[in-house]
Amino acid sequence: MSRPDPAAGSPGASRPRGAVAAADGLLLVDKPSGPTSHDVVAAVRRLAATRRVGHAGTLDPMATGLLVLGVGRATRLLTHLVGADKTYEATVRLGQETATEDAQGEVTASVGCPAPASQPGGEAGLIRRLDDALRALTGEIMQVPSAVSAIKVDGVRSYARVRGGQGVELPARAVSIHAL
Repeated sequence: MSRPDPAAGSPGASRPRGAVAAADGLLLVDKPSGPTSHDVVAAVRRLAATRRVGHAGTLDPMATGLLVLGVGRATRLLTHLVGADKTYEATVRLGQETATEDAQGEVTASVGCPAPASQPGGEAGLIRRLDDALRALTGEIMQVPSAVSAIKVDGVRSYARVRGGQGVELPARAVSIHAL
């Protein structure tokens, strides 16, 4: 039996008449491209009839993937999950830059790549150089987050500032990259 949710206020004040708050627990959501992490949290708050819903890390609106939510008292567990190792999969277009550092931004630079056979070492040489470049990005490194990330700058998401025309420079952070 579910306990009343003290965060929901007086009975009937923030949930439909007769609604029962969801049980405490973790909810794994396969977030599609489009909605923000906050949009998903808001929908779960309505469906679970509770205000006590949080997530273990923001996904960019364009990103798809696992969004870990805590409901009720399980929101306390989220702080332990935020620092856990994560795996990301991405499709990357090498040699192209956009104003927003994502696929939706206006292309600001495009560098062509000559045919691998015309390069020193041919295709094998290209693959070796690419492997070397990726290896240099693994381990403990200092990484500057994208200016269009969800990191807050003076209370405003960095991506909102960038898309609003403001320049944003975020400080580098220590990260561990196990494999690329």
